[in-house]
Amino acid sequence: MTTTTETIHMTSQEWIDLGMKYGAPILWSCVIVVVAFFAASWVRRLVVNACERAEIEPTLARFFAKLTRWVILLIAGTFVLNKFGFETASFSVLIGAVGLAVSLAFQGTLSNFASGIMLMIFRPYKIGDSIIAAGQTGTVYEIDLFSTTLDTVDNKRIFIPNTAIFGAVITNISFHEKRRVDVVVVLHHSASIDKTRAALTEAAKRIPGCLPDKPEIVLVEMTAGGITWQVQVWSQSGEFLAVRQAAMREVKIALDSADLPFAVAPSVETKR
Repeated sequence: MTTTTETIHMTSQEWIDLGMKYGAPILWSCVIVVVAFFAASWVRRLVVNACERAEIEPTLARFFAKLTRWVILLIAGTFVLNKFGFETASFSVLIGAVGLAVSLAFQGTLSNFASGIMLMIFRPYKIGDSIIAAGQTGTVYEIDLFSTTLDTVDNKRIFIPNTAIFGAVITNISFHEKRRVDVVVVLHHSASIDKTRAALTEAAKRIPGCLPDKPEIVLVEMTAGGITWQVQVWSQSGEFLAVRQAAMREVKIALDSADLPFAVAPSVETKR
């Protein structure tokens, strides 16, 4: 009976010693983690506001804010390790070994990270730009360290790995303030050259929304399939689609009014 009581007493004492030894570090670690998360969020907002006052592009502002947040959390993690008696100097060797193993396992992720850094440095596009990248077209919503987020015209959100973007051709549609609108028509051989040019010229002058730059009416080629023309006008980049629709409408109306026939596609004979 005495032995059982002593065993229980010793077990309870061990729990008390264990609590005294690790209770305070655990409590302080929880405090550090909570404070670090709140501080990281506060500093992140502070960096964004400072960048906005300094008129820094939103792309770089978000990058700096996220980088600052992760640095604060990393410092907090170091303090937590110190509370449990880990030597950060020797621990860095272990981190290096683990980092090597992780880097081999996540080569694709690290490649996306490196591509994200390069996109931040060279900045082929920024938030709000309309781009064509990795076979996708949309407006840049966010540029992260690992991926770029696009919003399409039909309201879809697309996440593209940065490696797929940085290693391929990037077309920045909205980089310049104005764009050229091209409307191509193929007319029948019976259509008069001079009459066609005059009709297309009048149509180009009536297109709403186009810039006052002189429109160009180009005779592209004459083939067995018909005579190809191209109407070229200029618009603001943000008005490109609207101006293109208006241009096609005016060209069609002008050609119909002048009784200029379109080329007829050759019929396809059904093989039996």
